[in-house]
Amino acid sequence: MNIDLTGKTALVTGSTQGIGLAIAEHLARSGARVAVNGRTAERVDEAVSKLAGLDVIGVAADVSTEEGTAELLRQLPAVDVLVNNLGIFGAVPPMEITDEQWRTYFDVNVLVSVRLIRSYLPGMIERGWGRAIQIASDSAIVIPAEMIHYGVSKTALLAVSRGFAKEAAGTGVTVNSVIAGPTHTAGVEDFVYQLVDKSLPWDAAQREFMIKYRPQSLLQRLIEPEEIANMVAYLASPLASATTGGALRVDGGYVDSILP
Repeated sequence: MNIDLTGKTALVTGSTQGIGLAIAEHLARSGARVAVNGRTAERVDEAVSKLAGLDVIGVAADVSTEEGTAELLRQLPAVDVLVNNLGIFGAVPPMEITDEQWRTYFDVNVLVSVRLIRSYLPGMIERGWGRAIQIASDSAIVIPAEMIHYGVSKTALLAVSRGFAKEAAGTGVTVNSVIAGPTHTAGVEDFVYQLVDKSLPWDAAQREFMIKYRPQSLLQRLIEPEEIANMVAYLASPLASATTGGALRVDGGYVDSILP
């Protein structure tokens, strides 16, 4: 399968590490000019240095704020591929989630994507080609009791993608979500150790986490970021021209459903 994004410009939000960095690298290796985004110039520069030799630029801007988004748009007024990867998560007992936490999770995990789609989609439609891809989660469907606020925000993201796909109907622009399963990142390692014995070595901690908290996984291990990036690169490519309004799973069989 030849994924060729030569001549395309892509933006991946929250891409200084983990899934976002893996997506940025895969898109760049597929020929795209990729903007790596993070809140600080130091983190962005560090990520760009890891992708040396690829056509990558850094855009330091906190897109969780309107001011940061304005700065991003000033530096990068148009893109062909938008990957809304930025997201926050954390375990909080259900009855202890505050109103402020609910608002923060909605603002970062939902409203940031809405704002960027709203900013970039008109240009894609005018040019007759574009991709808007949101990184969702299995938690959008299987709401985890230990982080209801996160799950609800990712459920909303699926609806955002479906709705904007209808706005782009018939234009050559596609809008999709990727439902990522439990994935191995530095942030997830921290999360795992919130829930299991901190004295356990990583392999044992990962096994205990999957058995106790993610027993539905058919993969029975955490997914690697590169495995999520494979799906994103496909959806970003011309090969996925007939896939839009979808929620595509890279979840290791975690969601107990035969439908996407």
